[in-house]
Amino acid sequence: MSQGKRIVLAARPKGEPKLSDFRLEDCPVPTPGAGEVLLRTIWLSLDPYMRGRMSDGPSYAAPVPVDGVMEGGTVSEVIASNNPAFAKGDVVLSRAGWQTHAISDGKGLTKIDPKIAPVSTAVGVLGMPGMTAYTGLLDIGQPKSGETVVVAAASGAVGSAVGQIARIKGARAVGIAGGKDKCDYVKKELGFDDCLDHRDPQLAAKLKEACPKGIDVYFENVGGAVFEAVFPLLNAFARIPVCGLIAEYNNFGETSPKWAGAMMRSVLTKRLTIRGFIVSDFAARYADFLRDMSGWVREGKVKHKEFVTEGLDSAPAAFMGLLKGANFGKQLVRVGPDNA
Repeated sequence: MSQGKRIVLAARPKGEPKLSDFRLEDCPVPTPGAGEVLLRTIWLSLDPYMRGRMSDGPSYAAPVPVDGVMEGGTVSEVIASNNPAFAKGDVVLSRAGWQTHAISDGKGLTKIDPKIAPVSTAVGVLGMPGMTAYTGLLDIGQPKSGETVVVAAASGAVGSAVGQIARIKGARAVGIAGGKDKCDYVKKELGFDDCLDHRDPQLAAKLKEACPKGIDVYFENVGGAVFEAVFPLLNAFARIPVCGLIAEYNNFGETSPKWAGAMMRSVLTKRLTIRGFIVSDFAARYADFLRDMSGWVREGKVKHKEFVTEGLDSAPAAFMGLLKGANFGKQLVRVGPDNA
């Protein structure tokens, strides 16, 4: 194959991304130089953090440049190698981005063993989303047996793992998700103690019923109205790992909410711990995560769901849907055939 494809950032979105903010381009398949490998993308992971990379405001990572390839984690196959550490046919975890082919010098590539689990899990339950759930909940949330853990976006890649790990640790798990089907899945398939629809106008009252002893850990993925329903129910010394704020990502400009002062008073009087984190903060925990999570998946204690679209050209619409909760499980794009 001499021709590849890539999706670049055509314009910085104002508010919700539009299809015109992306551009699909044909490009020649590159040739690896000395010490390099040529990668063919099998799976592309789509994740909410990518919305932040489309903007050029202050953040923890550099933005994608206009006309630059959209950033993203991938599962890729080595199809040519001039690097002794990698052989043709190896399957690797990489950050090749939204493109069919990429060149790598081998730094940052991790070999994936297809015998352990389907290779798609390397960007899902056994990858960044799973490790985000594991470290955010256990290192920051620190749930104890009998406590109540509430998690937003509970049917998604991160939230679904959070609640299941909370149950493994002996805590009650209450999810918040979008719609009856997702809530039924969270309760009946994943084993949460309860799950509430964030679209329900009675969310605050029903959450109070579901958490009669208050909330000890709130794993924040959403922000907005969900956070406002949770906040009055937080117990003294509650812990709040802040993983994401998907309800806020498309807001253009920043303003302080009118209730910010009252919130800070509660932070003081209830002695709350609110900590934002990025999964790379806990890189030293990777071996622990992989050991525990792979074991739980193998034993059926942690289940996961994938939401797949076909072809690189489906990525922009799938990503826009992800930001609105259209996905049901981990959002993936199958870019090329899986030969593993």
